[in-house]
Amino acid sequence: MEISFDTLINIAGLFLSGSVGGFVAWKWQRRKMKAEAQTEEVNMAKAVQDTYQQMLKDKEEEVADKNRIITELREDRDHFRQDRNELRERIDKTESLVRELQEQVSENRREIDMMRPFLCGVLGCKLRKPVAISAAPSAEKPKKQTKKKEA
Repeated sequence: MEISFDTLINIAGLFLSGSVGGFVAWKWQRRKMKAEAQTEEVNMAKAVQDTYQQMLKDKEEEVADKNRIITELREDRDHFRQDRNELRERIDKTESLVRELQEQVSENRREIDMMRPFLCGVLGCKLRKPVAISAAPSAEKPKKQTKKKEA
């Protein structure tokens, strides 16, 4: 059995074409798998990026809410400080008025104590003397009492 040269070339051609075809198919399949893997990696990276973007957005909203609350609290604090200062002013004015009134009461007591010896309950008493108070500028001079004529 002799194999002719043409047969050998045909067999070698079949073997080489099958090998080259298999090699090309294997390369093409490998590239396809790499492309699918890269596509899957890109999709996963996009999903991770979307998750991080959502987390970032949530944190920004949370920070904005906290900043709004802080601003409201600062406004409340300023309002309370203003109210406190107004109340302190009112307390100071009231205390000043109380001191003035206490001084006036003390002065009135001194004047009454000075006048007490000159006061007489009897209308027709000869010892009764008119008392003029010069220390109090707003005080009126006491009027002389006259006897009412009995009918």
